Amino acid sequence: MKLTSSAAALAAAVLLASLPGAAEATAQTTSGKALPSVNMEALVKAAQIDPRRSDTKLTPGAKASVLLVERALRDRHLLDKKWVDGYFGTTTVAAYAKYQKSLGYKGLQASGLPGKTSLVKLGAGRFKVTHIITPGARVHIGKYVINTRTRSMLNEAQRLLGRKLVLDQGSYNPGGDPTSAGTHDGGGVIDVNVKGMSSATRTAVARALRRVGFAAWVRNPKQGNWPWHIHATAINDTDLSSQAQNQIGDYYLGRNGLANRGPDDGPKVTIRTWEEYKR
Repeated sequence: MKLTSSAAALAAAVLLASLPGAAEATAQTTSGKALPSVNMEALVKAAQIDPRRSDTKLTPGAKASVLLVERALRDRHLLDKKWVDGYFGTTTVAAYAKYQKSLGYKGLQASGLPGKTSLVKLGAGRFKVTHIITPGARVHIGKYVINTRTRSMLNEAQRLLGRKLVLDQGSYNPGGDPTSAGTHDGGGVIDVNVKGMSSATRTAVARALRRVGFAAWVRNPKQGNWPWHIHATAINDTDLSSQAQNQIGDYYLGRNGLANRGPDDGPKVTIRTWEEYKR
């Protein structure tokens, strides 16, 4: 039997309503309104910067996305309503980490930094996710492991410089170097060997790395128990360790990424992510 258009619409609504967690999606569908969007790039940026602030200033362009995520966490009883404020501070990070753990995630996947899979699940029937970021598969550069997003960034920095860079350390290296204070435990982090480079060349390398989306600094032996090298952390890499996330936040706030949180001593460039650079 052929259904009339009104009967077909009613049948579709009944079918949607029978699906788990579909009540809101049904309301959105029958009302003809599109789901709101969470900009993942802006959201992840806020999750790195806001916890490092001494004030409650919001990360530009992130408020609407953060609010949508905070409301979803509130409705799951993971975040008190007083923290639904558009500020992705330490309380929201902790709530998101609880949500990730509720999905069975551990380690890097439960750090409180939103990843694609957890964010899409959180938004089911509530919001759609745009400007998606993924670190990609893990790959080898010589004896070191990094992810494909980091490799693309490194390749572009080398193209800008017109020279190949040699790594002293890669990513996903838990406990590999105690002087790194956990920054290399996750993805998105590399150390560049500067042997034979002049001061001007070291600065040029750090500048190129910053241009393509790394928070990069020239490190010297006076700052810690390490040789001269360039430390670079990829902004918005969703595999970052908590320590590396803190470095990104400090970079945006004009600091040096070290424990002393001193002023940024690197070359001045416009701060942008890899995705912003490509656009």
